[in-house]
Amino acid sequence: QLQLVESGGGLVQPGGSLRLSCLVSGFTLEQVAIGWFRQAPGKEREAISCISSGNGVTHYADSVKGRFTISRDNAKNTVFLQMNSLKPEDTGIYYCAADYRALLIRLCILGRAPPYDSWGQGTQVTVSS
Repeated sequence: QLQLVESGGGLVQPGGSLRLSCLVSGFTLEQVAIGWFRQAPGKEREAISCISSGNGVTHYADSVKGRFTISRDNAKNTVFLQMNSLKPEDTGIYYCAADYRALLIRLCILGRAPPYDSWGQGTQVTVSS
């Protein structure tokens, strides 16, 4: 059974940093693509970054390129999202998701979130002075 648990969010000032974690169970990271998605107040959930299965090719939304870094620690079965130079527009609930299929990566590249029926609880990121 696939399970993912997000953590690491919080309140940070503009220009600050946070590192989000996505602890996964029920599968190994090399088997699946993993993505981070954000839902801001009043907006649709959008793709922020994703990493492919196997060789771990990464993709980023234009809005976070150069500021965010996605990585995975296979030994810890954890995917991280290092967020630097945070801006108020980065505020939102961050979710991670995993998929054996190519769907997640394809939609991530388009900036979209997969149409899953259920998501985890996410982790709140608030960037404010």
